[in-house]
Amino acid sequence: MNASSLPLAAALALALAACSPSSPDAAPANAPADAAAAAETAPADAFLAALARHCGQAFEGRIVANQPPPEGEDPFEGRTLVMHVRGCDDPARELKVPFHVGEDRSRTWVLTRTDAGLRLKHDHRHEDGSEDAVTMYGGDTAAPGTAQRQEFPVDAESVALFEREGLNASVANTWAMEIEPERRFLYELSRPGGRLFQVEFDLTAPVAAPPAPWGH
Repeated sequence: MNASSLPLAAALALALAACSPSSPDAAPANAPADAAAAAETAPADAFLAALARHCGQAFEGRIVANQPPPEGEDPFEGRTLVMHVRGCDDPARELKVPFHVGEDRSRTWVLTRTDAGLRLKHDHRHEDGSEDAVTMYGGDTAAPGTAQRQEFPVDAESVALFEREGLNASVANTWAMEIEPERRFLYELSRPGGRLFQVEFDLTAPVAAPPAPWGH
């Protein structure tokens, strides 16, 4: 007997059964794509979690690369460099890490979880809390990276800011961060032509937390 000889209702039921999953627990058709997307973004979550393990702590750093040396006075050389992991209200979504250079408390790194990975922005303020003309620049990760290292190529908004402010060398910036929990944290700026700036922080030896960064 074939479907054409069945009553209409029975034939319809047979057709629907043929299109149904073989079991109530069958995975949705888009499950492989969802799993692949989760794997792509997992390093971002692991990286944020590793940094969040140090929430509330501050660490002193040292310059490990600064090539070529800047012309004129270097704002970093010879000064105490301290990072402070704070802004931990929702650490899986965002962390704020002030970077203190001597008594200069103008810099805060803002790491934010995006749908595709991580975003790094540099929040620069004046002592009165007002925004610097060059602030909130940075970029989004363009690759999954790893739990230890994330890279942030400059974004279009930052390129426009740099061009407006005459900072043409910075339009090719890539920033990076590395972390080995309880061991080291590295902040890096690089660009074509040989520019490389790196500050490494010793996570084995917390120091006294500095005052809040300007404007926060």
